[in-house]
Amino acid sequence: MTTYTVADYLLDRLAESGVRHFFGVPGDFTLAFLDHVERHPLIEWVGCANELGAGYAADGYARLHGLGALSTTFGVGELSAISAVAGSYAEHVPVLHVVGAPTTAVQAAGRASHHSLGDGDFGHFARMTAEVTAAQEVLTATDATTQIDRLVTEVRHRRLPGYLLIPADIGETPVDPPSEPLPSPDTVTDPAVLTRFRDAVAARLAVADSVAVLADILVARLDAEDHLHRVLESGVPHASLLWGRRVVDESASGYLGPYLGAASAPAVRAGIEDADVLVMAGVQFTDLTSGFFSQHIDPARTIEIRGEHARIGDDDFRPLAMRDALDAVADELAALPGRFAVDAGAPPVAPRPPAEAGDTLSQSALWHEVAAFLRDGDTVLADQGTSFYGMAGERLPHGVVFGGQPLWAAIGFTLPAILGAALARPERRPVLLIGDGAAQLTSAELGTLVRHGVPAVIVVVDNAGYTVERVIHGLHEEYNDIATWDWTALLGAMDPRGTNVGVRVDTVGALSDALAAARLSEGLTLIQAVVPQDDVPPVLADLAAAAAAANRRS
Repeated sequence: MTTYTVADYLLDRLAESGVRHFFGVPGDFTLAFLDHVERHPLIEWVGCANELGAGYAADGYARLHGLGALSTTFGVGELSAISAVAGSYAEHVPVLHVVGAPTTAVQAAGRASHHSLGDGDFGHFARMTAEVTAAQEVLTATDATTQIDRLVTEVRHRRLPGYLLIPADIGETPVDPPSEPLPSPDTVTDPAVLTRFRDAVAARLAVADSVAVLADILVARLDAEDHLHRVLESGVPHASLLWGRRVVDESASGYLGPYLGAASAPAVRAGIEDADVLVMAGVQFTDLTSGFFSQHIDPARTIEIRGEHARIGDDDFRPLAMRDALDAVADELAALPGRFAVDAGAPPVAPRPPAEAGDTLSQSALWHEVAAFLRDGDTVLADQGTSFYGMAGERLPHGVVFGGQPLWAAIGFTLPAILGAALARPERRPVLLIGDGAAQLTSAELGTLVRHGVPAVIVVVDNAGYTVERVIHGLHEEYNDIATWDWTALLGAMDPRGTNVGVRVDTVGALSDALAAARLSEGLTLIQAVVPQDDVPPVLADLAAAAAAANRRS
């Protein structure tokens, strides 16, 4: 009979929390633990090419599935992944980072062991990671199950990453299986605070001539989208920041378009900034989503709803959960039917000249064709730079999940992240939009996508370098150049059976044909889309100008 151990207990708690895939890279301190992963009936091991890619994949998984799991070895492995974990922390993504460490006896002896700094201190890396995780545990033989329960609960409830160090011998310690489920989140809202908030909302709406809603990423991270949609059913004009554009229906009559501060379309900016009352739901302004903080919003006219509190003018309401606050606003708007409803019509898209099939592919035509290709049920990840901001001027079908990483803004993030997203939601077609410079950073995980049979559609924007850096500074400088790759040949090298398709396109018609074929394909399709080096999406050009100005300020 197999002994039930600490490793089994951890895996059962992760499975209870919905985890079905464990991403990582093996190391000698993790191998015994990975035996337990391999034997687990519900969790599948997903070996990646390197730890950074595994961390990004776990992040992509968590964004669509609620919790991600990452395994690395001590020292070299965990530090390779720390940038990915930091990105999860910055962007409110719950990933549990499990690190296999030397045995307690080896650590107690203080010897110069491999993967350590050789000084006998085995706590260096845990202290480093504490800065970019919400909770940390170093397992002990006497308290391991309690520590696991505490950490998994904290990561799930706070929607932030956690760090779990397992000495190799502790992972094999016999324990009893869980006797009861992990605790549910405590009720955040104070009923008296909710009543006071509801009264304040009613009073504010009673004297308003116009109301608008601005929504952002925290609505999605806190699973409050259905509650936001109740607010929007009133027909009020609304917009989202690019970071959170998936939280609203871009086909709705009240949708104005994306709000980017001074880089917004005039109608969007007026609709948001001039409203008598602006309901801000889960909004976190960042430099890259606000035109470098060029928003002009009067706090005295806002109802600001955050994760566990809300603010109306100078009045603060806490503790108050976002879901309850949104429901209160929805109820008060429903009591005033039609008063603030508008039909904004289709928001304008970026202007573009008519394109013929034989025309040379441009940024404008590229993103127009990609947007036309998308369907309800697609998962779209757009890497920071031309891809993320090129799509800013395009409307997306409501059923499309669209994501990027505009706060942490690590280029190359989305290539491994699409692996995690695809495994989290296999019923959705994964679509990756990424620049050639960004893709070179994490290109090894293309092989992992092929290995796992992920039917992704990958558009690599080939414009010979770091375009966003070029337009910020150094338009023709060598430091913004990259090596020239044949991406279709690279796919062939990673796919010796030839089950996937790579195609190079440089005209509008060729791109359209390649996308149409990709829609019908059951395998992975990589499209190397060649565009002029100096062609820049309009939104990115505006943001780059703002970035350059910000970098010049003292």
